[in-house]
Amino acid sequence: MTILAGVGYLVAVCLFILGLKLLSSPRTARRGNLLSMIGMLVAVVVTLLDRQILDFRYIIAGIIIGSMIGAVLALRVRMTAMPQMVALLNAFGGGASALVALSEFLLRATEFGAVAEVTTALGVFIGMLTFTGSVVAFAKLEEMVKGTPVVFPGQTAVNFSLLAVILGLCAAFAVLFPSHGLAILLVILVLSSLAGILLVIPIGGADMPVVIALLNSYSGIAAAATGFIINNYVLIVSGALVGASGVILSQIMCKAMNRSLANVLFGAVGGEVSPGGRADSRRVTRYSPLDAATALENSRLVIIVPGYGLAVAQAQYVLQDIATALQKRGARVLYGIHPVAGRMPGHMNILLAEASVPYDMLKDIDEINEEFRACDAVLIAGANDVVNPAAREKGNPLSGMPILNIDQAQSVIFIKRSLSPGFAGVDNPLFYDPKTMMVFGDAKEVLHKILDALKETAS
Repeated sequence: MTILAGVGYLVAVCLFILGLKLLSSPRTARRGNLLSMIGMLVAVVVTLLDRQILDFRYIIAGIIIGSMIGAVLALRVRMTAMPQMVALLNAFGGGASALVALSEFLLRATEFGAVAEVTTALGVFIGMLTFTGSVVAFAKLEEMVKGTPVVFPGQTAVNFSLLAVILGLCAAFAVLFPSHGLAILLVILVLSSLAGILLVIPIGGADMPVVIALLNSYSGIAAAATGFIINNYVLIVSGALVGASGVILSQIMCKAMNRSLANVLFGAVGGEVSPGGRADSRRVTRYSPLDAATALENSRLVIIVPGYGLAVAQAQYVLQDIATALQKRGARVLYGIHPVAGRMPGHMNILLAEASVPYDMLKDIDEINEEFRACDAVLIAGANDVVNPAAREKGNPLSGMPILNIDQAQSVIFIKRSLSPGFAGVDNPLFYDPKTMMVFGDAKEVLHKILDALKETAS
């Protein structure tokens, strides 16, 4: 590697690290994305100039086709489909790493050292596991396959046994290299693909955000392994950054749900709810949007709790219009953001940023929970599990998960299509609380009616 290439890679790595740092805040996330993109461009250009490329026509064709597909996907993807998009990108990353590892073995196996031998097997293993696991996650989120946990007797034992066999084959690959290397590598590829499917199918919708973060980590580890194979330092560093950040994010989300990573992977949370539960034997009082508007206009402190249902309805703009209307009446308005609201980390922050919600109105769970006792009204738009008091009880999938303490407010306004539970499949006792106002309907339509009612009383 030339000195110029080394400097270029160093610049790219610095841009990656700085971009990752800026992604930690909604205020700077856009700049962080831009710097990371520039870093990747620098890395690609330096690699192409530093390496001996046999035919640039294929490289240019790949760049053009890939850029066109990426641009179309980025412009057309809905905010609610962003988790699926991330899962699909994880699949592409893992699959690409596995293909690079396999192709490098076919092209120059005789040049491999001990490090390349080990990382080739690991690259194929982790890359294919990430690929198939991410495809299953995408299919579940897109509702192309059953989203609830798919379990069978002895599933955990089967998964552990399969992983043990794959790791044994990775060791055998290094020992028998290169005489029987290709056959072993192909077996690793097939078994790893199966392992990815089996590891993700028992995970329900409630835990899918954690799984996506974990698969993102796997794609980074696979990329780092590929970097060792082709002796590319920027790929090693960037892969390590993605791998480490994905693991940290997974742990943060597990902490937000007060669950261990093992429980997420093997707990099968989010199963289908059996009919005829407590919801059938208790009374729910239905209110109109006008009733909700009356409760809001007489409030001094209003806390808005958005959830995935808000994202589905694309109602963030009218929700902020309601907040503005209440502020004009002299009310103090805050947004309570749970760490796992939506289907991926930061989902709600990005959604509300689109509607130009001031950042100082967004409060995390530790800040906002101190405000509920003084709150006159809580407006819940599309959230459920993150406000379910059943989490304080034992013996259900939500047990122990930190929640927003909306039940401490004077009144609670739920906007929901029905009484159906959230991803975790746990009935919410707040639906039946006398101080709860249940306003049924599409979130966007209901919020528009509330806004119209507020405007009428203000005129």
